Amino acid sequence: MSERRGLGAALLLALLSAACAPATGADSMKPRPATVTVAGTGSVSATPDQAEITTGVVTQAPTAAQALAANSQAMERLLQSLGTLGIGPRDVQTTNISVSPQRRPPKEGQPPEITGYEVTNQIRVKVRDLSRLGRVVDQQVSQGANLVYGIHFGLQEPNPLLDEARKRAMADARRKAELYATAAGLRIGRVLVVRESGVTPPRPEPTPRVTMSAAVPVAPGEQEIQASVTVTFTLEP
Repeated sequence: MSERRGLGAALLLALLSAACAPATGADSMKPRPATVTVAGTGSVSATPDQAEITTGVVTQAPTAAQALAANSQAMERLLQSLGTLGIGPRDVQTTNISVSPQRRPPKEGQPPEITGYEVTNQIRVKVRDLSRLGRVVDQQVSQGANLVYGIHFGLQEPNPLLDEARKRAMADARRKAELYATAAGLRIGRVLVVRESGVTPPRPEPTPRVTMSAAVPVAPGEQEIQASVTVTFTLEP
């Protein structure tokens, strides 16, 4: 009885092995299709519709407490002025607060002497309406900001432009593949593989100067978004 069970188990294992074995018939003898792999790029340019600037206040006083108090008062004026220009709380973020001693150059053999303290408070402001950008900078300075730098332009809705850049990258890849196929006396067939090589974030491009405010002229320029793909096509006679 045990021998019959052993033979049955061996037969079942053989059938399973045969079912899982790779095909060795006509299908396995078919040659792999010829292919061509190309890289395509696409780009889209657009005018920025938002900007971020960094402003702030630097104050100095004999003591740290005095410097901090003066800085806090000045920053409160700056924040209130942003509200009058329609800049909401979600678009204002503190990026740095520092308190550092001011030292006189040391005399020989003596430690440096602290002569006062300096407080720096920086905020990053997002301006969603570029027509207000010049006024924002002008009003920040008029309200006591003595630190303004780092204007970065951007797009509020970049995804539609990214998708258009991807479409153009795919079209560019197809154009190149057709060129190679024609030169080889063939034609391209179906797409086997598509890999996105990367998307280049918007970068500013120089354009003629545009005045956003009579007080502070600002040039938003243009931004370019690029996409790259690598595509493999089959080649057919």
